[in-house]
Amino acid sequence: MTTRNDRHLTMEGLRQRIDTGDVDTVVLAFTDMQGRLQGKRLHARYFLDHVVGHGTEGCNYLLAVDVDMNTVDGYAMTSWETGYGDMEFVMDEDTIRLLPWLPATAMVQCDLEWSDHGPVVASPRAILKAQLDRLAERDLVAMAGTELEFVLYADTYEQASDKGYRGLVPANQYNIDYSILGTTRVEPLLRDIRNHMYAAGLDVEAGGVHVVADVTQERFHPGGAEDGVVDVVLVGGDEAAVALVGGLLVGVGIEDELELGAGHGDQVALGETVQLGLEDRPR
Repeated sequence: MTTRNDRHLTMEGLRQRIDTGDVDTVVLAFTDMQGRLQGKRLHARYFLDHVVGHGTEGCNYLLAVDVDMNTVDGYAMTSWETGYGDMEFVMDEDTIRLLPWLPATAMVQCDLEWSDHGPVVASPRAILKAQLDRLAERDLVAMAGTELEFVLYADTYEQASDKGYRGLVPANQYNIDYSILGTTRVEPLLRDIRNHMYAAGLDVEAGGVHVVADVTQERFHPGGAEDGVVDVVLVGGDEAAVALVGGLLVGVGIEDELELGAGHGDQVALGETVQLGLEDRPR
């Protein structure tokens, strides 16, 4: 089996790293309705002995929650009235990668199926695949490039919460758009993001700061839409964890969920841009 690039792993390559002790934890993750990674951290030996070949499950309530993880009404597939059952995690072996910002950890992203092996059609990855299939019927291929944008603050998570997310102090106090000198101030964080994402298998282009003093971005090279959207979830979730291991926080909108960044001492709030284009691919 070939991989997307030499920074991804095959299942056999992952097995070898587990056997040598280089990997002791495997994250199985799927994309929820908010674009976040949800799933399980498994002991690597349990993963090999029980999950590979047999699979694992997770509760379907995870696709029926709001941004604060509260269950909400209105879903036909799951509710308090009909009960909350399990979904099967189906590993996409094309997504196996190391997570360089976490020690001895690999991740596999998953599709979701019901117990009869039918797809959970409302899950984000199933929706994406259905749209790509419709394009393929028209001899079109979607290409996607992703851009991570986040607001970087000098406040800690606790300080921001105490302030009600008002009056936060931006990491830069003036316009440093494209300034090499000005962006040096936040370069330790940007460098960590670039290098960790590259090591995780993403093709990183550049990082910089927008006209607004505290809006920062990282851009990733375009490729196939499925790969690009798989990557953007990793960027928005586990890349946030790059800052989590460095003392920062990543929030989506008003919600700040992931601690980021030991050692950087700032807080960030992020958004994602996925730039899509179509290419003709005659049969």
